[in-house]
Amino acid sequence: MSDKLIVNFTPTGMIPTKKMTPHVPVSASEIIEDVHRATEAGITMVHLHARDEITEEPSYKKEIYSEIISGIRKFDPFLVICVSLSGRNFKELEQGADALQLEGDLKPDMGSLTLSSLNFNKVASMNSPDMIQNLAAIMKEKGIVPELEAFDIGMVNFSKYLIKKKLLKPPYYFNLLLGNIACSQANLLHTGVMIQDLPENSLWSLAGIGNAQLKMNSISIAVGGGVRVGIEDNIWFDTDRTKLASNVELIERIHTIAKANGRELMTSKEFRSLMNMEPGNGRYGRKSD
Repeated sequence: MSDKLIVNFTPTGMIPTKKMTPHVPVSASEIIEDVHRATEAGITMVHLHARDEITEEPSYKKEIYSEIISGIRKFDPFLVICVSLSGRNFKELEQGADALQLEGDLKPDMGSLTLSSLNFNKVASMNSPDMIQNLAAIMKEKGIVPELEAFDIGMVNFSKYLIKKKLLKPPYYFNLLLGNIACSQANLLHTGVMIQDLPENSLWSLAGIGNAQLKMNSISIAVGGGVRVGIEDNIWFDTDRTKLASNVELIERIHTIAKANGRELMTSKEFRSLMNMEPGNGRYGRKSD
């Protein structure tokens, strides 16, 4: 649909803590400032996780998301903002959907939708069929675009089930996450099968877990896809794990690779147009039919 590069920035996630790396933004003010630096470096969109500022634990609360979104939109009212709806720590629909209740200038453009349950190396992320379908239904009703997260080919197939049930509308945006221990691995075969099986009218980005981030980002840039990049998936700058990365360093490296491949950044405005979204600056989410 476009040769321009989607840069999906994931600054925080649910796992990295200050003890693991001083570079991870945890408080609302830290996240806002990191996103500000990222927009200056060049990103298309941001995938936000909220944290409790004191305990650093992940939070679903819309009040924290509200503070973060408000701060971001003061300096960039066009940036595409996605809020996490992860089931890793929160099992109830009311918790997972809390951030989807925000409206007006605080309304997120997108919400993450992991397309099945899965195991990480130490914890499970529970996303039941009912939870997935209910979150999709809420987003459809509110005009919030799902950011479809697929860790293996089965999750891609489940997206087609949601399409048949008319819970998803084209165009679609997928994050394909490879390298998790219990899911598709970060190799060309698994990557190609997932891309080949995507529904028609899909935009997609590749993500790699841990050391796989640079490899999967590089492959995606080379073959025409987008990238998901940030400390959420990888806290290290090098694969030997001798240097902790800042988010800006990871983004700047993406631009270096993109330039070598002749890829230009897709702006938020361009992404909004391709995804049939509102133009920003006070109007967010998907355009009405």
